[in-house]
Amino acid sequence: MLGDDAELTAAVRAAQDGDETAFRTVYRAVHPRLLGYVRTLVGDPDAEDVTSEAWLQIARDLGRFSGDADRFRGWAARIARNRALDHIRMRGRRPAIGGDETELTGKPAESDTAGEAIEALATDSTLSLIARLPQDQAEAVVLRVVVGLDAKTAAETLGKRPGAVRTAAHRGLRRLAELLGDDPESAGVLGALPAQREPRGRAVTSAGVTHARTRTQKDM
Repeated sequence: MLGDDAELTAAVRAAQDGDETAFRTVYRAVHPRLLGYVRTLVGDPDAEDVTSEAWLQIARDLGRFSGDADRFRGWAARIARNRALDHIRMRGRRPAIGGDETELTGKPAESDTAGEAIEALATDSTLSLIARLPQDQAEAVVLRVVVGLDAKTAAETLGKRPGAVRTAAHRGLRRLAELLGDDPESAGVLGALPAQREPRGRAVTSAGVTHARTRTQKDM
C-alpha cells in the first residue's frame, strides 16, 4: 500500500488505540465519499443525519474492526448502507436526490487532476442524474468509483456477486455518460475520472463518476 491507503490504514489503527486526532483523520478521509453514497440512497436533507448515525456506530464498533484501508472503506460503507436502509424502511420510499448545491462546491486542501474532475461533476444536477439510474446501478457506481471499493468488497457490501456489481456499474456508467452527453459543459469530464478499482493485477477499463464534497461535522 502506498500514499493515502497506507496513511489511512495507519490512522485507523491509531484510532483503535484511542488516538482522537487519528480518528479525525479517518473521518476527513472517508466522510465525503461515504456521504455521497448515502445521498444516492436517501437523498437530501436526510443524508447528513443518516451518515452521522453511521459514524456513531463506526466509532462505537471500531475496536472490533480488523483490516487495512480497503477493508475499512467497505466496512464503513456496509454500516452506512444499513443505517440508510433502516431510514428508508421507516420513511417508506427512496427519494430523488437533490439539495443545496452550495454544499458541494468546497474543494479539498490537496487536489489533483482526478479530484478536480470529480469536483467539476459534484453538482446538484449530476446527483439528480445518478438518482435517475436504477438503484442497483446507482449504488454500484458510487461504491466502485466514489467510495473506491473493488468489485469483491462492493459485492460484500451489497450482498451480491462481484460479477453482478461489475455489470451494474458498467451499465450505470454508460447510462450516466449518455445523460452527461446532453450537457455540453460536462463533455469530456467523465473520461478524466478515476477508473473503477480492481484487485491488484486486474485490468481496468471503465471510467468513473462523482462524489459530493460537503462540510464536516463540528465534532470531528
